[in-house]
Amino acid sequence: MLARDKYPFGDYISYSNVTFTLKEVKHLWRQNRCLTKYKRHLTMRIDDFQKPTRTYVLCSNWREWEQPIIWFQNTTDAVAAQFFLKSVRPEMREAASHLFGRPENLEYRANVFGEIMRILISPSRDVENAVRWALSSGRDPDIVLHMRMMMNRSVRAKQAAVDCLRKALLNLPMLSKPKVVLVSDTPSMVNNIALTLEEFAEVLHFDYEKFEGNISGNSKSSIMNFRTKDWGPAPRWVAFVDFFLASRARHAVISGAHRRVGTTYAQLIAALAAAYRLEENSSLNSSITFLSSFQSPLLSEGLKRQTGWGHVWNRFAGPLSCCGQPSQCALTPLLPPAWWDGLWQSPIPRDVQRMEAYGMKLSGFGTSDDSHLSRFCQSRKIPVVVVRLI
Repeated sequence: MLARDKYPFGDYISYSNVTFTLKEVKHLWRQNRCLTKYKRHLTMRIDDFQKPTRTYVLCSNWREWEQPIIWFQNTTDAVAAQFFLKSVRPEMREAASHLFGRPENLEYRANVFGEIMRILISPSRDVENAVRWALSSGRDPDIVLHMRMMMNRSVRAKQAAVDCLRKALLNLPMLSKPKVVLVSDTPSMVNNIALTLEEFAEVLHFDYEKFEGNISGNSKSSIMNFRTKDWGPAPRWVAFVDFFLASRARHAVISGAHRRVGTTYAQLIAALAAAYRLEENSSLNSSITFLSSFQSPLLSEGLKRQTGWGHVWNRFAGPLSCCGQPSQCALTPLLPPAWWDGLWQSPIPRDVQRMEAYGMKLSGFGTSDDSHLSRFCQSRKIPVVVVRLI
C-alpha cells in the first residue's frame, strides 16, 4: 500500500482513490522505474498566470509541451480551466470547447466542476453524519438558499431572496410543503429569514451548537478570528457540513448576498447538486436551476460591486451593464464564463487593463478582438520556461 499524504481539509472531505498527490506520483515513477524505461525525469512545467510576461498560455499549444505535468500557478476558480477557450491556437480552443462548451452559449455549458467533484470527493464520515442529523431522516431539500451577508442584515437583500425563492417554487411540481435549506455565514440572518419562509415552506438549517458529534467537540478552538467577518462566528467545519447538505438540493439553488452575489461557494453547491441529480435520474425533471438574487442597490450602479476574476457576475460590472433596475432573480450558468467574450458583457476598467497585459482587447460591444491577440503573440518573445524536477 502506498502511504497517502493528507489532502486539503482531509478531516471533512473523503477523496477518491483515483486522486494522487505529487509526492505519490513521484513515488510511483521511481517504483515503476520510469526513468530507466523512458529515459526521462519526472518534470513539471510552471506557467505563472499572475505575471503576464512569464505566461505563454494564450499564445502556445500546451499539447506540444514535453513536460508531463503543468502547474498553472497563481490562478483560481473558473479562470484557470477556461483560459484555454481564448487561446490563439485553434486546436487548443477546440479541445477546450469540448470540455467547457462554447463561450457564446452559456445555457449549454457543461457542468465540468460538478462532475469532477462528484467523482473525486465526498463528505467524510463525520460530516456525513452531521448532514444526516440535519435532515433528521427526512427527504432531501427541494431548494437551497445561500446568503453571503458578511455579518450584514440587509432587509432588501432578504426580501429579494424571498421573492426569488417564491418564483422558483412556482416552477416546481410539488404536492406537499416544499423543504428549504438555509445556508449563511451570518447565523442571525438565518433566524431572521426563516420566520418569513416558514409561512410557506418547511425550513431546515444545520444548527452546529445543538449537534453532538466527533467534529463538534472542539468548536471554540476551531474558530479562526481573522475570518470572522467572512464566515461569521461558526467554526470553519460547519461550512463543509452546510456545503454537502446544500448540495443535496433536488430542484434549485439560490444565491443571495448584501454585496457579491453568485459566489464560488454557491456555484460549487449548485454544480455538485446538478451532478448528483443527473446521476440519480437522467430525466429532464432532475435538472437543477441556479438563480442569483439581486436587490435594487446592487443593480443601481450596474453591478460594479460584482468584482473578482472567476466570479460569475463581474463580466457584467462595467460601463455596458444595465443600471437602475429593480430586484432580479437571474438564471445563472453552472459553469460561469471566464472571459468577456460575449455580446454586451462588460468588465470594469481595472480588468480591461489586466486583459490588455495578456494580449486581449475588447470591442465597444464587449466582444474580444481575436486579431489583436494574434498580432500580440507574433510580436512578443517566448518567455523563459520554468521547469522543476519533482
